[in-house]
Amino acid sequence: MSASASTPAGPAPGTWRAEITKTQWLVLLGTTMGWALDGFAGSLYALVLGPAMTELLPHSGIAVNGGSIGLYGGLTVALFLFGWGTGGILFGILADYFGRVRVLSVGIATYAIFTALAAFADTWWQLGVLRFIAGLGSGVEAPVGAALVAEVWRNRYRARACGVMMSGYALGFFLAALAYAVLGGNGWRLMMGIAVAPALLVWFIRRHVPEPAEITDTIAARRDRRERGQTVDEDRFVLRRLLSPPLLHRTLVGTALATGSLVAFWSVSTWYPQIIRQAAAAASLSPEVANGRVAVASMLFNAGGILGYATWGFLADAVGRRKAFAISFAVSAATVAYLFPFPHTYGQFLAVIPIAGFGLYGALSGILVYGPELFPPSVRATGIALYNGIGRYITACGPLVAGVIAASWFGGDLGLATTCVVAVGMLGALGLLFAPETRGEALPTDPAVATTTGTITEEARA
Repeated sequence: MSASASTPAGPAPGTWRAEITKTQWLVLLGTTMGWALDGFAGSLYALVLGPAMTELLPHSGIAVNGGSIGLYGGLTVALFLFGWGTGGILFGILADYFGRVRVLSVGIATYAIFTALAAFADTWWQLGVLRFIAGLGSGVEAPVGAALVAEVWRNRYRARACGVMMSGYALGFFLAALAYAVLGGNGWRLMMGIAVAPALLVWFIRRHVPEPAEITDTIAARRDRRERGQTVDEDRFVLRRLLSPPLLHRTLVGTALATGSLVAFWSVSTWYPQIIRQAAAAASLSPEVANGRVAVASMLFNAGGILGYATWGFLADAVGRRKAFAISFAVSAATVAYLFPFPHTYGQFLAVIPIAGFGLYGALSGILVYGPELFPPSVRATGIALYNGIGRYITACGPLVAGVIAASWFGGDLGLATTCVVAVGMLGALGLLFAPETRGEALPTDPAVATTTGTITEEARA
């Protein structure tokens, strides 16, 4: 697109307004909204975990105390994360074989409906089952959404667009905290019920978000080769390709980075509301005051997270992917080491929690900005989903282990327990030693697409 003397109002050549199309904006809007509502639904549960366990454990014949809330609450979070990992891999495979948009819509509807159905649970294990099914659907947004944005935003703003999409998750957490501040007094069941909202997004996505030409060409090429009876390396089952050379190295790097990021994030985000409630109870404050403190801390945590998410792509373009990861991990480690092992006033906690959000969310943004740059389109969604899924399987143990060791080793002190789990999770940062630097490089391609169908994509031409 160019501007001439006869069209002075048009955007100048080479500017971002000239390079970014309406379709790219619609895709970014749709995926950001989906990720925001995913975060909204997920955060609602973290905020009401304590009250929900307090009500449901007696129905399950279990006494309510700090240890039992930590144990059974951690189990429900672990089930959600296990479902998230499983659903991500399942939907990632489907997205590589059948396209991004249709699969994304099915996943969003699944997590919205089953998160809302949790409002009708009577026992902790019923809640756990519903959280597992919601997790299956929740797993779709990150890998498929990241692949979709990267494939549509194929200009120099790709990493920044992916980072903006990722900021939607923190925005969803922020909105959940705001909703909890306004409606939390009406009980945890109402809070879970309003999580049905993401289902409304399916209409927008199906109507306005197109399927990227890159994946449609890849699917068509695969189908054409099958009809011709031809076989190439790109036709092997996606998981087999990702778990064997040359892609195995990149799968392992992604798994290490994802595991470190996810263990740290979920351990902190699951338990800091309960840590605040413990401090409020020790100070003889009412449950209403404790809930208000949780809501304010959560909004600040996620405000920092929005900034961390949205700026990671800009940071990665400026200093490189590896250095951007190193910065996020360092900020996360420093703030967790300060906040959780030691007692602090509520004001001190509020001053540091946004910085923790910036680092923790920034690392999460990185694993999904970086992921599309590691794999070609025929395995891209599955590759991102696989290393995220493995990371989530390991992460599923994080909140649970924190709850268990808090009860067993630290006399119910979730702060010390969370610090220990995060410290172990941060070992995933060692993956940076083996990570390829992808700044300034084009997305990987499948050569078989051009040779079989004659289709030459923009990346191939570039």
